[in-house]
Amino acid sequence: MQISVAGNSAATATRGFTLVELMVVMTIIGLASATAMLAMPDPRGRVQDEAVRFAARVRAAHDSAIVEARPVSVWVTGGGYGFDRRLAGGWTPIAEKPMRVERWSEGTRASIGDASGRVRVTFDPTGLTDRPAAIRLDRDGVGAVVNIDADGSVHADAG
Repeated sequence: MQISVAGNSAATATRGFTLVELMVVMTIIGLASATAMLAMPDPRGRVQDEAVRFAARVRAAHDSAIVEARPVSVWVTGGGYGFDRRLAGGWTPIAEKPMRVERWSEGTRASIGDASGRVRVTFDPTGLTDRPAAIRLDRDGVGAVVNIDADGSVHADAG
């Protein structure tokens, strides 16, 4: 004699998922996770973002030279960049954000176009530069260029 729980017919068989149903669900989960991974940004950021961030900091140096009525310079090397202000006849590094020394993100290479591999651009108290400069940033085959013009304007362009 078969015993059943109240309300449960003895004729009702317990059913599970078929192998095909499980495989379909696994495929959907796999596709969704692959899509999510491809949509996630590179943790280092894009090289264009780094160029825009650098250009914004150079514009801040330009503005600082005008507001403080003293020369401010930006120096750039293959490994990073920093800012100095002219005090008491010499260059003093700026330690405050956003103009403290920064290294380029991992994998980023900066090309200055100068054989020394280093360039310094100085903004005078009127905001003009002592020389124009173009700094090219490259990472993983993608490039961006930050142009510092003689009139003190700064802009980042896709390379």
